[in-house]
Amino acid sequence: MAPDPKRLELQTLLEGLIGTTNSVFFQPGPNVTMPQKCIVYKLDDVKTEFADNRPYSRAKRYQVTVIDRDPDSSIPDAVGLLPKCDFERSMTVDNLHHFIFNLYF
Repeated sequence: MAPDPKRLELQTLLEGLIGTTNSVFFQPGPNVTMPQKCIVYKLDDVKTEFADNRPYSRAKRYQVTVIDRDPDSSIPDAVGLLPKCDFERSMTVDNLHHFIFNLYF
């Protein structure tokens, strides 16, 4: 099955925000080694609007996590400025700062 073109567009957009093509991961498996500065995203929800009991509008929501050693990284700010993006929470794990967003794309 071919990847969703819209998701590939999101991949390219996120790569532009972090400045490299090898630091953005879509639903990585458990054995994937990631750099300490990266973006991880996954499909989180699909919002469907109905008319006459038929779907007429669908919006995919992705959970986007920016991971960085720098607590003042500019990457979370750049992600947070994307349209239909909402900051959810942050946390620190093993001295890596995680900034979690919900993004409809």
